[in-house]
Amino acid sequence: MPANRNAPVNSTGPALRWGVLGTGRICETFVPDIQAAGGIVAAVWGRRPEKTEAFSRQHGIELATLDLDALLQREDVDVVYVATPPATHLDLAVRALEAGKHVLVEKPMAMSADEVGRIFQVASAHDRFAMEAMWMKFNPLHVEVVRLIRDGLIGEPRYVRGAFGMPFPPLGNRWSAELGGSTVLDQGIYPVTLAEWVLGPVSDVSATGVVLDAVDVSARITLRHDGGGSSQLACSIVEFVDPSASLSGTAGWIEIPAMFWATDVARLHAGSAGALFREPDPLSRPREGNGYVPMIRSVTDAIARGERQHPSHDAAATHSVARILDDIRAQIFAGASA
Repeated sequence: MPANRNAPVNSTGPALRWGVLGTGRICETFVPDIQAAGGIVAAVWGRRPEKTEAFSRQHGIELATLDLDALLQREDVDVVYVATPPATHLDLAVRALEAGKHVLVEKPMAMSADEVGRIFQVASAHDRFAMEAMWMKFNPLHVEVVRLIRDGLIGEPRYVRGAFGMPFPPLGNRWSAELGGSTVLDQGIYPVTLAEWVLGPVSDVSATGVVLDAVDVSARITLRHDGGGSSQLACSIVEFVDPSASLSGTAGWIEIPAMFWATDVARLHAGSAGALFREPDPLSRPREGNGYVPMIRSVTDAIARGERQHPSHDAAATHSVARILDDIRAQIFAGASA
């Protein structure tokens, strides 16, 4: 029987033993991908005993605990995945690093650029690996799209459009200022990351938006980039904003349909007259697992190589996007209070 070409390929590094902080929806999809990538989930920590126990049984995890120190002190935990509300990321990541664990922190890595810098500072002081879980930068489709742009498919890249907007019920973390609710941090991070990935450093930020109960709930963003390019971006939790993206240049453009940060297909309007004016060339890269497998595998390999940051999404890239998000939110809140 022929091999399944779409089956996950395990990391080439030794199996990492993971501790998972959180039992929310993202963990429901992330934990199976750790296991699909060859990792071992040794322990899970949560705040609610019934849910934490149920989560551990569902995923075959040996230890379910409400005692964070008990998890962090275990010798069979190499790396900690932090997937709790954003306002808790800094404290939990620092505690894990100080306990000698590597960390992969769900996006946004923290609530501000200063907090992001603090996490990487502690990681360096303790000689541990730290990374923000920006899975889009490891998605084979997005990696191939950026490679094609670097190789000149669309000429000189000049313009990025991207958005992530849809109404969410006014419940949960997204709507809680105390827990770090923010459409900019939770959703806007994707188009901002894509824009800077394609067009390079940002020289100017202009943003407007809406604030409800101390939470930014919508944003319209214009970025100017050092190379002369520009981006038009948007995010919202109160309305639909076409969750697709396009990357345009002097010789064509690439469409990434909804949901642009997670899809496995794109359309190339470049490379030939037919693709430009009649029918774009399709591009696809099949998803592995729930989509996190390539990132988890890359983290495993980086740690096996002794790296303390990942070259595809290092401290500089994470901090740069965090500074842009800081600026966007500052402008939105200033406008709301004017």
